[in-house]
Amino acid sequence: MKNSITTLMVMLIIGTAQGQNIEGNWFGVLKVQGTQLRMVVHISKTENGYSSTLDSPDQGAIGIPVGQTIVNGLQLKLLLANIGAEYNGALIGDSIAGIFKQGGQEMPLGLSKTKVEKEIPGNSQEAKIVKPYPYYSEDISFRNSIANITLAGTLTLPKKEGIFPVVILISGSGKQNRDEEIGGRKPFLILSDYLTKNGVAVLRYDDRGVAQSTGNFNAATSADFATDVESAIAFLKTRPEINKNKIGLVGHSEGGMIAPMVAAKSKDVSYIVLLAGPGIPCDKLLVLQEELISRASGVSETEIQANKHISSQVYSIIKKSNDSSALNNSLKMQVKEFYKTDSAGKFLGGVPEQKWIAKLVTPWMQYFLKYDPYIFLEKVKCPVLALNGGKDLQVPPKENLSGIEKALKKGGNKSFISKEMAGMNHLFQQCKTGSPTEYFSIEETFSPIALDEISKWILYQTK
Repeated sequence: MKNSITTLMVMLIIGTAQGQNIEGNWFGVLKVQGTQLRMVVHISKTENGYSSTLDSPDQGAIGIPVGQTIVNGLQLKLLLANIGAEYNGALIGDSIAGIFKQGGQEMPLGLSKTKVEKEIPGNSQEAKIVKPYPYYSEDISFRNSIANITLAGTLTLPKKEGIFPVVILISGSGKQNRDEEIGGRKPFLILSDYLTKNGVAVLRYDDRGVAQSTGNFNAATSADFATDVESAIAFLKTRPEINKNKIGLVGHSEGGMIAPMVAAKSKDVSYIVLLAGPGIPCDKLLVLQEELISRASGVSETEIQANKHISSQVYSIIKKSNDSSALNNSLKMQVKEFYKTDSAGKFLGGVPEQKWIAKLVTPWMQYFLKYDPYIFLEKVKCPVLALNGGKDLQVPPKENLSGIEKALKKGGNKSFISKEMAGMNHLFQQCKTGSPTEYFSIEETFSPIALDEISKWILYQTK
């Protein structure tokens, strides 16, 4: 789900440049709406000048192609007409000083050849979690023998010695580290700290292929990520500090669909918490998500309905396909029917046709669009807590909580609670509209009200 955040925030782009000492990697931090986003621009020389790509690590966006650059002496001007943005800078030795303009806003953006770290606001929830912690923390690793990879993470215990209930935190979609970091926010760090202080051990880990974990993230599906969770359970069962009968799963967003997948077939899972977990077929969820976010962004109703029709058609094609080659051809035909491409074969705001198709035919996307949460939720017999933000536009509460309840009831599960958290968004922040564009301008990372709700329920299950 958090892939939508990357789509909306990809506007923060810097282009290629020609000039003295312009080749190489350039690092900077862009301050946008109260948050900080690290930017890395990779510039290389070509036969016709220069080419470059942009990484936005805090958004999980790597290798974003960048656009037109005008160089006049040491002056650098980057025009990004497709997103209505402009960057004007001056090359000074090994640094670039400049201003990024977009939507009537002007934001300073300096770039240098050395890595730049973000400033940590002194009043942030993250800033208040400092060593020495009032609990035991250990960096660990464990093997997933099925995938032949090693996953790295952190295990926190209320005390170094003792026997404790435990939860495994399962992150949302996109490449996530153990803190589920996005836009500089670390919701899993906040949640882990809160639960551990309240007597519950927590295991959180880097996704495969991310940070210190090995493996290929891009080749994996949600089913593969479920085996990572199973490996985490196996690891916890080897630890003498863990109560083997009190192992729970807490999944956010995509993690909220992976948790039921594991719990449905594992007797080792004693309870699960679904934070903005899907309760309706995922192709329908994406169509609904696109509609709500577009409407909140001011897109016309005519365009919303047209895009809704296109997305439904495209997702239907993917759901019915079992052949990647045939799927590519089918999507190309749909592109010609729905969009007018230019001479360079670009559409959708300048995105190359094949690049757009490539995102739709990844193993993850094909699995996701064919996934129906009902199938696994119906088989979950352990206690379930399902929470959704009342203003969540990515996993809307009404449809998804209703779907979760229906599936659990059908399967005979009588130990579950579903609750809509008033005024909260997809990240469980108190918000105004719920739009992803608000995520990084909100001061809190994780609502204390939601933290308390989660903690109290888990403590009740593990008493």
